[in-house]
Amino acid sequence: MTMLSIVLPALNEEDGIQAIMARVLAMRAELEAVGLDELELIVVDDGSTDRTADLVRAEAQARLIQHAHNSGYGAALKTGFAEAKGEWIGFLDADGTYPPEYFPALYQAALQQDADIVIGSRMAGAESQMPLVRRLGNLIFARLVSIISAKYITDSASGMRIFKRDLLPRLYPLPDGLNLTPVMSTRALHERMQMIEVPIPYKERIGRSKLSVVRDGMRFAQSIVWTALYYNPVRPLGLISLFALFVAGLIGVGLVAARLRGTESIDPIGAFTLFSALVLAVAGVSILALGVSFNYFVALFHKAPVRQGLFIRPLLSMRIDQHFGWIGLITLFLGIMVGAASLLLAISGWTVIQLWLYYLTSACLSLIGIQLMIAWVQMQILDTLRIRDKLVAEDMQGMQTPDEEPVTTAILTAKSV
Repeated sequence: MTMLSIVLPALNEEDGIQAIMARVLAMRAELEAVGLDELELIVVDDGSTDRTADLVRAEAQARLIQHAHNSGYGAALKTGFAEAKGEWIGFLDADGTYPPEYFPALYQAALQQDADIVIGSRMAGAESQMPLVRRLGNLIFARLVSIISAKYITDSASGMRIFKRDLLPRLYPLPDGLNLTPVMSTRALHERMQMIEVPIPYKERIGRSKLSVVRDGMRFAQSIVWTALYYNPVRPLGLISLFALFVAGLIGVGLVAARLRGTESIDPIGAFTLFSALVLAVAGVSILALGVSFNYFVALFHKAPVRQGLFIRPLLSMRIDQHFGWIGLITLFLGIMVGAASLLLAISGWTVIQLWLYYLTSACLSLIGIQLMIAWVQMQILDTLRIRDKLVAEDMQGMQTPDEEPVTTAILTAKSV
């Protein structure tokens, strides 16, 4: 017997709650046809001040859970998740925007593709009445998730989806606000869950929307980036780094080309460009090194290998971060050699106008080399700590006998006494 628990978060939805409950409950036969033998409908009233709770209470086949105060969309969903009994959990909004008639299709797709999570995508081609501003915002959020997760997704913020109940520990923590859905999508991708999408139609909501395009849009974007930083910091930071290094490289090529044409002096705009190139180059390497170092912190925290990176799957057979030490040493040596050559040329009579590009190159190489060497030392220490913790955990586990309680439990018990 397989059960699907459907959670409806509701806040002042008296105009549409009865209709959406009836549509969900009318799906029993279609759900049974695809292998879902039982249906559980849970409505979480998130502190409504209208007749929403009374209308839900009047529906005998629905289970009502009430929040004493408004706690947020995400908080209402999490309350429903905690009370759900089904092996699969689904949810959708109570305002009539999402079609519950598509739940059978979502579950069927999950079975066919062995998926952990199935999202009802409003952006995958089905008929949609979504306002243009919100459509643009959802497109941006989906692209942001795709970029920082390296997996294409069309609707990261969809409020209609189903997932396996036993995945909840890996999906948590989830926020209490409207940003629960993009955070869930981001976490699922970084947890390497099999997440797929099924196109669904979308209608205008019944009643007034509770979504603030600007405020909630900023919160969505911030949540997506912070969640990605929790799992794979080098991905978002590395992309910023590559952009900075690319711009610095373009400026550097332009400066070299100008020098080859015989240009020795620069105007104020050229000086600013020169300064920008130096800052971008050093900042780019520093941000990349920071992102890689953070990945070691993440691995240490999770007690797991450093398994993710800038391109998720490595482009080369070797991990470039493991070679930061000698790359930094060579870069620093080159910087020092260019600086020494500049000093000898200055002693021999060269002017500052002739030497400025050499000074810049020496400073840039030296700073980059030092940063790479510092990052390499930091990563070696973090990786050593990670390996040590792993060995200690294995030794502690090996010390246990079948009749003994776990060492950690014994320690906690002793402390509590």
